[in-house]
Amino acid sequence: MTKNFKIHEFNCSCGCNMPLEVYENVIKLSGQLQKLRDYTGRAITVNSAYRCEDYNRKCGGSSRSQHLLGKAADITIESLKPAEVVVIINDLIDMGELLQGGVGSYDTFTHYDIRKTKARWNG
Repeated sequence: MTKNFKIHEFNCSCGCNMPLEVYENVIKLSGQLQKLRDYTGRAITVNSAYRCEDYNRKCGGSSRSQHLLGKAADITIESLKPAEVVVIINDLIDMGELLQGGVGSYDTFTHYDIRKTKARWNG
């Protein structure tokens, strides 16, 4: 998909097949994450990306989750705290380098999604 990201990193953890329209969103999302990786020069781990409805429900995800559309990833970046990742993502969005979307900071990971509207939160 990109220089540093492979499709298996974005698959639903339940092992189901990813719909084509979701795959198209995942391609776009992985391109954004590649820009983030190139900027930081650090490895990014995708903890969760696409989720089917059943798996999303099992892990307590919102019924309106961007993960259902393949537009979201929960990530960690080597040697950076989630709050630091949020600052970098917001800076890249402000510079026009990343797409505007949702950014959430949690204790152990950062959520980034490519929805068309701005959304910010702390988990």
